[in-house]
Amino acid sequence: MNTSDFYYDLPQELIAQDPLEDRSSSRLMHLNRTTGEVQHGVFTDILEELREGDTLVINDTKVIPARLFGKKADTGASVEVLLLKRGENNVWETLVRPGKKCRPGARLTFGDGLLNAEVLEVVEDGNRLIRFEYEGIFEEILDQLGEMPLPPYITHKLKDKNRYQTVYARAEGSAAAPTAGLHFTKELLEQVKAKGVNIAHVTLHVGLGTFRPVKVEDVTKHHMHTEMYIVEEDQAELINQTRKNGGRVIAVGTTSCRTLESATNENGVIHAGSRWTDIFIYPGYKFRMIDGLITNFHLPESTLVMLVSAFAGKEHVLSAYEEAVKERYRFFSFGDAMIIL
Repeated sequence: MNTSDFYYDLPQELIAQDPLEDRSSSRLMHLNRTTGEVQHGVFTDILEELREGDTLVINDTKVIPARLFGKKADTGASVEVLLLKRGENNVWETLVRPGKKCRPGARLTFGDGLLNAEVLEVVEDGNRLIRFEYEGIFEEILDQLGEMPLPPYITHKLKDKNRYQTVYARAEGSAAAPTAGLHFTKELLEQVKAKGVNIAHVTLHVGLGTFRPVKVEDVTKHHMHTEMYIVEEDQAELINQTRKNGGRVIAVGTTSCRTLESATNENGVIHAGSRWTDIFIYPGYKFRMIDGLITNFHLPESTLVMLVSAFAGKEHVLSAYEEAVKERYRFFSFGDAMIIL
């Protein structure tokens, strides 16, 4: 299976640069995973697709303003640091640009000395371990100095940080938003509940994998970065009970999907816990838990297109994407959505 098998042609102007004024007013493509049939609507049509007894599973991770712009202390040269993974004692795994100038021992400064740092070592894929030094509360300093780590294909500046957060975000730690959830408003979620649909939450802190292109032609040779996920006991119980009662488990986004599939055993039972996952889902994968998926439209040749293709079939997905291009859907993080059932 080749990476190029998942290519599709996308005009640049269809990449959404700004979020819509009303989260739930985006378009929604309905894809039948069995027949490949597509229908078009708006996101609030999601209510018609859900049934009493179903469970929607959301990822409640919260994006931190993880992009820092600073300087090298000795030369004053500009550096950009993206926080990826928090360790102990104020040490973070980071992506640094330009990396070649930031060797171990290099001192960095941000916000006129409000935040200082030292590069400790270079790790896998050229990432840097950096130890930060500051007075006060790190999260408050980060909120003051940091910017939202928007994907590289979004060139417009984000006016409101909250538009790159879901309305249910609560567990800080992500370097990117679980973007399928951006379409939900609090009002729409209340309507979902009123219909007798359960809402379960899991947490997966989105890391470097979101930014990493597939650089190998043989899909099976691609290595996913590890990400931390958490499934709480009562949420696992709710999801398992849904299956026992004949309800459907519908993942909101690929991150919820990856969490559910990572935490579910071969017998289709999800287990609570906090673990690391590097699960890579591509065609041929046998799904253990999810019955449906709500997702955005993803980059050509990306691991996310591969995941969606594993669930609905590559031919169905690429045909649906071709239809979305023809119908001028908006693509990627701030774009339109798809429900696959």
